Amino acid sequence: MSVMRYHCEHAWLPSGVADDVVVEIAGGRFVAVRPETPVDSPEAAGAVRLPGLTLPGLANAHSHAFHRALRGRTQRGRGTFWTWREQMYAVAGALDPDSYHALAVAVYAEMARAGITCVGEFHYLHHGPGGVRYADPNAMGEALIAAAADAGIRITLLDTLYLTAGVDGRALEGVQLRFGDGSIEAWSNRLDRLRPRPHARIGAAAHSVRAVPAEVLTAFVARTDGLPTHVHLSEQRAENEACLAVHGRTPTELLADRGLLGGRVTAVHATHLTDTDRTELGDSGTGVCFCPTTERDLADGIGHARALVDAGSPLSLGSDSHAVIDLFEEARGVEMHERLHTEHRGHFTGAELMTAATAAGHAALGWSHAGSIAVGGRADLVTVALDSPRTAGCDPAAIGFAATAADVRHVVVDGRVVVRDGVHIAVPDVGAALKEALETISGGSGAGSPAGAREAADRGRVGAAAR
Repeated sequence: MSVMRYHCEHAWLPSGVADDVVVEIAGGRFVAVRPETPVDSPEAAGAVRLPGLTLPGLANAHSHAFHRALRGRTQRGRGTFWTWREQMYAVAGALDPDSYHALAVAVYAEMARAGITCVGEFHYLHHGPGGVRYADPNAMGEALIAAAADAGIRITLLDTLYLTAGVDGRALEGVQLRFGDGSIEAWSNRLDRLRPRPHARIGAAAHSVRAVPAEVLTAFVARTDGLPTHVHLSEQRAENEACLAVHGRTPTELLADRGLLGGRVTAVHATHLTDTDRTELGDSGTGVCFCPTTERDLADGIGHARALVDAGSPLSLGSDSHAVIDLFEEARGVEMHERLHTEHRGHFTGAELMTAATAAGHAALGWSHAGSIAVGGRADLVTVALDSPRTAGCDPAAIGFAATAADVRHVVVDGRVVVRDGVHIAVPDVGAALKEALETISGGSGAGSPAGAREAADRGRVGAAAR
């Protein structure tokens, strides 16, 4: 078995930032990590030099790949999450397996350029127009799994159960029909046909308490036992109000009653919680995934990450709708939102935020032994420049408060070089790939274009439902 050797000027190890670290990789795993090994030492002979700070691979724990088509296209005028959602539905209506694959390759390549080595794809765009099944009922999910391989990153496909258009049980309509399987049995049968691969794990998601009836949640918990499981939780105040009106309890309380909390579960957003909700999540060890750039882009509100972590909930990060794909910005956002809420600084250390962006994110997606530069771990390396206009003079231990995705220079995933000198090996021009994919699905004035999106919103062709 061949061994690849790197010499990191600085490296973020479990013990903290170390200098002159030689890392050896074989079979996609770290087989040796040697700090304080000068570049001119015999132990560093033949090693590839990585100037800057080398981090573990970043994990994007919450992604909706097709939402990337909305970046910079939904900012006209005023609005809310619900008006934005109409434009999102227009994009969802325009995709097929081929166009979704092309878009996802470009999106995942953009993630790789940003140092993301693993993505959790919260996947609910399952079927064709009108809800008609493709010959392969998992054609859309398979397109995402293939796209991750083509972009050189790992994926956990969080195949999503989506049955109703609201907490009151209203039927799906319009574009929503593409999301639904009709019953948990049909969803489960489709899930059974998905198979893990070396780069891909299969997980599950209950979209939200709006999209999965309370009486189905217990069966969902039994069906997903042992799988990494995610759920949108209390992203909007309207969700809480509807759940209280129908069930007399908050969404968190409803999930607790039905057994959908615990160490394998991640609650995404968890923005509008009561003190009791936070205690329920923390006491059960339920993870929380915050997506600050999306939560502010959609005017969702500011969640309280520090209180959740203190209660016992592991924190991970996601880019969700991809208003920005930058895990450094997501990590900073968690701290900055706390500052805005409390009018005090210093709620999270750089190490806590780095853990959220790396090891905790991988754990939330079911990838053990990942997100840490340590012997036996998956050989992911993300090297960040320390001489850019953003990072020059920065303390390497505070990199999360200065760097952006643009500072990532070198990315290794499972021992394979995916990004070299800031260029993606398989998709050298990520911008061009994104432009081509977006033009294909927009078709000028079609459903995915700004004009088409506004027309869809004006027609109000779908009812009040969640993403």
